Amino acid sequence: MSKKILITGASGLVGAHLTEMLLQKGYPVVHVGRTNRAGKIPAFVWNVEKGEFDAEALQGVGTIINLAGAGIADKRWTPSRRRELVESRTKSVALLYDTLSKHKHEVTTVVSASAIGYYGVGANDEIFTEQDKPGTDFLATLTQQWEAEADKIQSLNIRVVKLRLGIVLSDKGGALPEMAKPVRWFVGSPLGKGTQYLSWIHIDDLCAMFIKAVEDERLRGAYNAVSGHWVTNAEMTRAIGKMLHRPIWLPPVPGFVLKLLLGEMANLVLLGSKVSADKIKQTGFVFTYSGLKQALDSVKL
Repeated sequence: MSKKILITGASGLVGAHLTEMLLQKGYPVVHVGRTNRAGKIPAFVWNVEKGEFDAEALQGVGTIINLAGAGIADKRWTPSRRRELVESRTKSVALLYDTLSKHKHEVTTVVSASAIGYYGVGANDEIFTEQDKPGTDFLATLTQQWEAEADKIQSLNIRVVKLRLGIVLSDKGGALPEMAKPVRWFVGSPLGKGTQYLSWIHIDDLCAMFIKAVEDERLRGAYNAVSGHWVTNAEMTRAIGKMLHRPIWLPPVPGFVLKLLLGEMANLVLLGSKVSADKIKQTGFVFTYSGLKQALDSVKL
């Protein structure tokens, strides 16, 4: 535990929570980002576009956790935004590879975020595992390119773990507060048909999984970071309504309306998939929140 853990993209929802959990376990943590933010965590600067990385950040670091990437749902997917979504991920990992290949370091492990978008969309009875081939839509292609860059780091004799994140449940940000807003204002309803499946994970379990990937040297390659207890969009909406003591009485929001508002980005909520958590469970990982009600009861919306 003497080796530091360096986190890229630490200013986001997962990075902030993971930092706190690592500190609680006694790990020294350093951040690398676009700005040198003043705070309790030592911070260093990188410029992904220019390929610049402050190599001093690697001093004493044994593990890198990569969370860098532009927010998928932050803006409409224009051609330029698509390019930004891809390059913010692929170029970030490529810069890590380039830095590690050129500078002296003690890094033995890189844990990189990925996403279950890797699989694309399956039929309602299809359950995706880590052995399945990638899909062919935009998010699947993006994620495949992202992981391919991370895999290159293995050539440096560094253990690489890729965690394919599902929908992260937290009251501090991400999808859940956005899903709760219309419900809170008595206009909650399922989206599209409401039958699309959501593969979710509580943020505590997600961060515990990152720590598992750091500590357990048996872990290599891709693991689905989901609870394994998927629900439909309609079931999630009703569960949020019950938590907030609000009725869900409106008819579903038609898919074409969402596509008019959001463009192709509407597929984030109109399409879904069942994703298995069996592989990570087989490593001995135990979920704290395996049921949706238990997970929602733990957050304060």
